[in-house]
Amino acid sequence: MTILVLHRGSLRANPYAEWFEGRDDEVVLLASAEQLAAYGEDLPEKAPFVHAEALPDYDVSPRVIERAEQLIREHRIRDIVACQENDIERAARLRERFGLPGQLPDTAVVYRDKWTMKRVAADAGIPVAPCASVRDAGDVSRFVADHGLPVVVKPRRSAGSIGLSVLRTEEDVRGWNPAEHPVGPPGPEGEAAWLVEAFVAGDMHHVDGVVLDGEVVTMWPSHYTYVLADYRDRGGRVDIAHDMDSPLGERLVAFAERVLEAFGGPPDFAFHIEVFHTPDDRLVLCEAACRAGGAGVRDVQREMFGFDPAVHPVRRQLGLPVPVSGRRSPTRLAGQLLFTKRPGVLVALPDPADLPDDIRASVAVSHYFATPGERVPDARHSGDFLAAFVITGADRGECEARIRAVESWFLAGLAMV
Repeated sequence: MTILVLHRGSLRANPYAEWFEGRDDEVVLLASAEQLAAYGEDLPEKAPFVHAEALPDYDVSPRVIERAEQLIREHRIRDIVACQENDIERAARLRERFGLPGQLPDTAVVYRDKWTMKRVAADAGIPVAPCASVRDAGDVSRFVADHGLPVVVKPRRSAGSIGLSVLRTEEDVRGWNPAEHPVGPPGPEGEAAWLVEAFVAGDMHHVDGVVLDGEVVTMWPSHYTYVLADYRDRGGRVDIAHDMDSPLGERLVAFAERVLEAFGGPPDFAFHIEVFHTPDDRLVLCEAACRAGGAGVRDVQREMFGFDPAVHPVRRQLGLPVPVSGRRSPTRLAGQLLFTKRPGVLVALPDPADLPDDIRASVAVSHYFATPGERVPDARHSGDFLAAFVITGADRGECEARIRAVESWFLAGLAMV
């Protein structure tokens, strides 16, 4: 049989041939040309891949669905694998159209369409910000008249804070023009493409985990200590797991369990749920996704639980065994330190081998996304990194102290002109 893989991101980070070990299927790959170029990667040419191609404008082009349908017919596809945000709903609609197994639109849409997401959550009694679907600047103005400023406007089906705008003044509202922003993958014909919602003050937290055979096997809360949508900051962006006995962490887990109960999902999937913690101690849903967390969240979860949260749901979907059963607790805590790109010519990066011995041993992952001599553009989205580190510790305090030490070391050794 043949598996179709819809792919956006790095192929090195998603070694599908390893993921599918135990099946003798041929693999067809349909990928993003822009993403392959960004990661400096080529299409695979060796088995199990029997066909691989990349399409331009992958995130927004209807050609992706059209070409996927052709490939399904030509290669007699029997399974579709899709792990990235923009492919979740595409894959679900293709499965429904061709009678293939896996997640279908009834659960995919609630995790992808932010307007549907907020309505389903509100109907289940889960707190969300006041919001509305909008088509144009006039709709935004009417929402502001009813709910005041500031507001957040974002595409209903985008990801990575792409196209998101925080409108704080009347001048911002008058100046917002949907034609100047990307809208993400297209929704059904005639659908309003945007969501406006009241701004929620507070810290952002997230709960990540994996469901296998309909049961939660991992679920753990973490804290974004930075503003997620402000991806042009120049310091380190720290995302760190809560302690095992954190009262707020326990509340976040209970909140995430309510979200999963309301939204449902296929028997096997990873999830990433973002939650505001407001100054008056309320929890408010930001967004939820039925895929592993982006940026370095997968690496953090791997260090905590011993497996990549993106892999096991795929293997179970394909009927393959995984060495996980029952609810797991982490063996240690971890966090990530991220530096988004900043414009200029990169002169020097510090060598991780030069870290102090006691700190270097705790750095589980270090990635650089540019090389000295390269002209670096400004960050285009919240996952457009110059460098990323995953750092472990026995508890949150130890993790954070080590992260701050790496942050100081990196900034001292970074040189740009």
